Order: sequence, then structure tokens, then C-alpha cells
Amino acid sequence: MELLYLSRRDVEAAGVDMSEVLPAVDEGFRLKGLGKTEMPAKIGIHTSPDAFIHAMPAYVRGVEAAGMKWVSGYPSNPSRGLPYITGLLILNDAQTGLPLAVMDCSWITAMRTGASAGVSAKYLADPKSRIVGILGCGVQNRAALQALVRVLPGLAEVRCRDIVPSASERYIAEMSQLFPKLCFRTVGTDREMIDEADVVVTAVPIVRSPQPALDDGMLKPGGLAIALDYDSAWTPGAMRQCRFFSDDVEQLLETRKHGAYFAGIPDRVDGDLGELAAGLKPGRSGSGERYFSMNMGIAVDDMVTAPLVYRAAIAKGIGVRLPL
Repeated sequence: MELLYLSRRDVEAAGVDMSEVLPAVDEGFRLKGLGKTEMPAKIGIHTSPDAFIHAMPAYVRGVEAAGMKWVSGYPSNPSRGLPYITGLLILNDAQTGLPLAVMDCSWITAMRTGASAGVSAKYLADPKSRIVGILGCGVQNRAALQALVRVLPGLAEVRCRDIVPSASERYIAEMSQLFPKLCFRTVGTDREMIDEADVVVTAVPIVRSPQPALDDGMLKPGGLAIALDYDSAWTPGAMRQCRFFSDDVEQLLETRKHGAYFAGIPDRVDGDLGELAAGLKPGRSGSGERYFSMNMGIAVDDMVTAPLVYRAAIAKGIGVRLPL
């Protein structure tokens, strides 16, 4: 018996892109909404303030994907020249339980998180959206924009904001090559970034004592906020102005119980992305309402993305075979 080991370079070389990841994640949410997934709430350890190492298992019936991601997030890593997010994903054979592959999870985490932003926009954004505000010009917002352009074909302008100006400049240099028809510009304030934006995606470091900058009244009526950074960027007042959704309500409320995050979310949560994708709850309904999607990142997303990488790697002969 053998398993396939895929390094980060191998995972990227498999050649899977957002055109494959986005529909896979959308389908994963649909199956979740229909009750065809098994996904315990993530558990973790915390070796230093604001750092985490999480265990994230899931099984997706129909796709027959099963496994677990062991992922860490250390906000201090970039100052050491290390990635913020690192970890491994184990993909199992759902029929026998045997491990099929162990792979780096950094690329998968970024792409499935970005795809979840695309799913949020598919069901909650104005389909005629033209302006996107980007707060935090890192890896996750690179993937998010790749997803947004696929569900919002009318996008024309991307406003980029990062506390490190050079990060915005690198983001624009890279993403303008991928999407030359979009108008990119750096903005110097949060107000400039969010003003008249149809969709705002935030991906700043997740910390236990945030000082959120985006307040009530800043998101325009009819706009959609997508948080990929817990409640680090948005004030309670801003979130409570919106119809509020999450990628997993049970996990959201369970995390809130521990007291470090989500104390300021609305008392009423309108639903999760699985219910929207399965057609069990209505999504966007009125042009004057504000919408919010709190996307924490869930294991179902990982488990529908990892098989894409595994199959592509097998087809291309990528990776190293290791004995069990």
C-alpha cells in the first residue's frame, strides 16, 4: 500500500485553477445544505496569542471525499519570512479509509477560501456589480478576485487597500496581468476603498482583540460585505445593519461561545451558504438591503478541492509515492 505525497510545488504544478475550484466549492455547499456532509466543528490549539493550529475533518457524500486538514495560522510569520498559513491535508479513500495522499494545504486553503467568496457573491451580490473593494492585499484576496470575476461579469473597478502600500502595489501588478480589462487603483483610506463599492472583501490578519475599521453606514445600501478574516475588519454596528449569512452557522455560534471572536455579530443569522446553494433559503431579495457573509473557512471546502488536485497530480505523474 502506498500514498502520494504532494509538496506545495507539486500542488501548484497540478494545474487546477479557479474555473474548477469554484463550481466544486459551490457543489460542496449545495450538498452541505442537503445534509449530505459530515463536518465536526474545527478544534484547535493556540501556542501563542493570535496563533492557531486547527484540525478540520469532513466527509462529503456524493463526491465521496473524506479527510482532514491540519492547518496553522501565525500572524507573526511574515516578519520572519514565513507564510502566515501552513499545513498538511490528508485525503482518504471514503470506501476503505486508507490514506490516498498527504499534500501541502496552503494553495488549497487560499483557493477554496477565494471560491467561497465567489459563492457568497453568486447568491448575495447585485449581479450588476461593477466596483469591488479589497481590504488586505494578500493571498486570500488574490484568490477571491479570481472567483468574483467569474460570477460578476460586469466588474470594472477594483479598489485596493492595505496598511503596507507596497502590498497594494504588488497586488495590482500581479492581478492586472490576469485581468487586464479591470481598472485597478490603490486607495489611501478605508472610506475611499468602500465608498460606492458593490462588493467589499476583507482579508486582514485574524486577531483576538481587533480594532475594526469598517463601521455602520460605510457599506452602501444594496452592497455585500464578505469577511474572510472573522470579525477583524467590521464593527458590530456594521454587521448588524446587514442580512447576515455564514459558511457554517453551527460553527459560527460554537466559536462565539468561546468568547474570543464574533461577540458583536447579529443575534439573528439568516442562514448559511449551503442553504442558499441548495435553494432552501432565499438569498438576495431587495436592492436596498445590505448583505454580509462571514466566511470562516470550512473543511467541506477543502475536501471538495483536494480531489481535484489529487486527480490532476495522478494524471500528470506528479508527486512522490510513499509506502504506508
